[in-house]
Amino acid sequence: MLDLKITGALVVLKHEVARLDIGILDGKIVRLAPDLTEQASELVDGSGLHVLPGMVDAHVHFNEPGMGHWEGFASGSAALAAGGCTTFIDMPLNGLPPTVTVAALHEKLLAAEQSVVDFALWGGLVPGNLEHLEPLSAAGVIGFKAFMSEPGGDGVGRFERADSATLLEGMQQIAKLGGILALHAEDENMVVVMAEQAISHGQLSAYDYAASRPIAAECSAVRQALAMAEQTGCALHFVHISSAEAVWLIQEAKVKGMDVTVETCPHYLALTVDDMQADKHGTIAKCAPPLRSPVEQAKLWDVVAAGHIDMIASDHSPSPFELKQSDNFFEAWGGIAGAQSSLELMVDEGHLKRKIALPLISQMLSHGPAKRFGLHPRKGEIALGSDADLVLVDLARPYTLEQGHLKQRHAYSPYVGRQLSCRVLATWVRGRLVYQWKESKALNKSIMPILAGEKPAGIWLQGHS
Repeated sequence: MLDLKITGALVVLKHEVARLDIGILDGKIVRLAPDLTEQASELVDGSGLHVLPGMVDAHVHFNEPGMGHWEGFASGSAALAAGGCTTFIDMPLNGLPPTVTVAALHEKLLAAEQSVVDFALWGGLVPGNLEHLEPLSAAGVIGFKAFMSEPGGDGVGRFERADSATLLEGMQQIAKLGGILALHAEDENMVVVMAEQAISHGQLSAYDYAASRPIAAECSAVRQALAMAEQTGCALHFVHISSAEAVWLIQEAKVKGMDVTVETCPHYLALTVDDMQADKHGTIAKCAPPLRSPVEQAKLWDVVAAGHIDMIASDHSPSPFELKQSDNFFEAWGGIAGAQSSLELMVDEGHLKRKIALPLISQMLSHGPAKRFGLHPRKGEIALGSDADLVLVDLARPYTLEQGHLKQRHAYSPYVGRQLSCRVLATWVRGRLVYQWKESKALNKSIMPILAGEKPAGIWLQGHS
């Protein structure tokens, strides 16, 4: 007997959408067929609905240990589950201590036991921790993260920008380890000079902030990193790329045979620089790199539709709301709080509005990150033998996102007030229900006890295991 059977749904596979039943046993997908005859302990009628692979969000900031009052694994993973994400990879900065040693990694793992979805962890590359890269790799980090511009923050445990020498030596070591280096790519010299000039002239608005971090700064850093990677043979992953121009530089490197991938984020595809104005979302929409113009956003959508984006990640980077409040846009904390909305935004904006095929949307949300970071075939795809990480979505159920819907630590987001054309109804991790929209009628009562108090624990997925 199956543990769970989902019947009658349109299932988003790697290359097609097909009307299939899904049979689940011991947390795995064991049957995929039009009409399954096996009995199941639990039955879900998916007629008229879609089932997608759970999102693999390769870029979140949950800030524990030590900074859980910003965001923690319990609240952050609950938000991800409500948005259809079943696996995340947590970034190494903002925690106290940051994940730049094995001891710090163990502290983070203790905090991560609260997660309700599965997870992996990034290690950090910072000045002075080169001797820790090999132990971190052996301990199971998925890869390493470094900043080419200042990440912000101060105090004990601050995560520092990697200077050119650290980057080069780090790439040499990471290449020998067979690892991946993820980079925040903005030219520090350029953005510092431009920001200082703006501030000295009293130019403190959202437009001034955006102008101080131009696409040229992103492209300059991408070129530098690619040159170093070509010299060292290090595999690269560029996080939160905001411009088509930078994507094309990375695409050229791929054509040359370099081992490099690129990520963008829903906020660059759903919001523009105009959304940072005070009469709209203001500093809630501040991030780095900043939001771009509608013209640049359209170019970014073109490379998304052409299949040149390897993955889409939330870059969920919240803070207490008071740190977002400032008349000086440069002083406000920069980070988008959007963990719960990534899948719905991409299905809405990408598929329903721009007619991008659902398998391509799913490739960027799930299969691409899972494959890049060694989690496939266990994660990232609806296939026989894969984990039953599934999302039930109604593509014809519009709703307006409200603060009360948000599960994250601080209930603010630039997407609050936005009407979405689809809705996540339920999310399963390894066949266990971790989220159900309370008004959904698709799920029978036999699985309701999980919602009443049980919190299935997420498991740690070690790098390239």
